[in-house]
Amino acid sequence: MKALMVSADSLLHAEVAAQGSARMPGLQLVATRQGLREAVERPLAELPELAIIDASAVTASEAELVERLCKLYPATSVLLLTREPPPELLIRAMRAGIREVLQLPLVHGAFHEALGRIELAAGCGQLRSGKVLAFISCKGGSGATFLSTNFAYALAALADKKVLLIDLHGQFGDATLYVSDQKPAMTLSDICAQISRMDGAFLESCLVHVASNFGVLAAADDPQHTVDMKPEHMDTILRVARQYYDYIVLDVGRQIDAISLRALDQADAIHPVLQLALPDIRDGRRLLDIFRSLGYAAERIRLIVNRYEKGGKLRLTDLEQALGADVMHTVPNDYLSATDSVNQGIPVLQLSRSSAVARSLGELVELVTARRAPESKGLFDRLFGRHEAE
Repeated sequence: MKALMVSADSLLHAEVAAQGSARMPGLQLVATRQGLREAVERPLAELPELAIIDASAVTASEAELVERLCKLYPATSVLLLTREPPPELLIRAMRAGIREVLQLPLVHGAFHEALGRIELAAGCGQLRSGKVLAFISCKGGSGATFLSTNFAYALAALADKKVLLIDLHGQFGDATLYVSDQKPAMTLSDICAQISRMDGAFLESCLVHVASNFGVLAAADDPQHTVDMKPEHMDTILRVARQYYDYIVLDVGRQIDAISLRALDQADAIHPVLQLALPDIRDGRRLLDIFRSLGYAAERIRLIVNRYEKGGKLRLTDLEQALGADVMHTVPNDYLSATDSVNQGIPVLQLSRSSAVARSLGELVELVTARRAPESKGLFDRLFGRHEAE
């Protein structure tokens, strides 16, 4: 992003330049003006994307220059920096449409958050208010990682949503391998170690990008760094992620620790994944008892039965009665399609769009997004029908 800096403070200029160069993509100060009057009287030939105005020394009589500068650059975003602004200046700033005002001395975290909001507004018009969906195994081997990763991809592909998947498995997380062959450049522990930099652009730069609207934040891979991860870091990550993604899918794994518990606290819906077998039902009951003791509302808990086969000795009603909860969705036992997907590291929807498990994931997307069948039929026909006709 190319920016005009309006300030006579060389130290502030250097500080903003240093913080801007640390971003991905970077903030480039292409021009400097010593004050508002010089900025108005010496306009740039090329319109800047951002104007950063140090209004610390602006008097009430100069406040109208803010509006003049905004009219001079009507398509330019403006970030106002000030210590104790006179009321007239704030009124003029509001009239000019300036929404980002930061107090000096500069707080780096707030500065990056403001730049992230400006970048997002320039790119998509408004901030999102994303939902957090957690997938957690009732028992090891239930297939929760396969479902969470492939559901997240299906959510992005079928519903055209911007989706982030966060792997919370600790040092043994491998969610990335289910949908991509890329090696993560950054992990969850890396982000926690640089939490002061957290904003939308920084988060986006740390992901494995599976598709243009779907990225994965890999699990911490170094046990020495996991000790630096704190529950409040998850608060910051999810707060920023909600602003930039329509859905944040959490692959929680099976272990509940301080980090995953903080994430579960913030989840809009929790999807325990289990199979229709007695060991799964026993562990599922224990997990749901934990959720109840934590005060989680029953409507937030939405069971998913994986590898479901009709006609077995155990029925869905038996499971629901034992757990005291309803099953939201069943995923059929499509072993060949699921195994091919996992072995190749390619989402099953991309590898075998007409398979039973891919269709089931599509139905789950429909349930979660509350899309009506008539609205999604054309989309599913295009995705599945074209493949079948080829």
